[in-house]
Amino acid sequence: MASFEKVAQIIAEHRDIPQDNIKPETSFQELGLDSLDTVELVMSVEEAFGITIEMTGDLKTVQDVVNVIDAA
Repeated sequence: MASFEKVAQIIAEHRDIPQDNIKPETSFQELGLDSLDTVELVMSVEEAFGITIEMTGDLKTVQDVVNVIDAA
């Protein structure tokens, strides 16, 4: 499964929203994620992919997370 699809699946399960509503350019703000939600999401992604993600202000969209995964 490609990184984007897996991240979208994690977000969809985390937020209880349809996965089809999540696009690469979708921001966490659009998804209604506050900073705590974002931290929980990143922890879920880290666990799913077996990587460590540095929490920076650069993580604003789904694609930003996918880029970090792909670079790991």
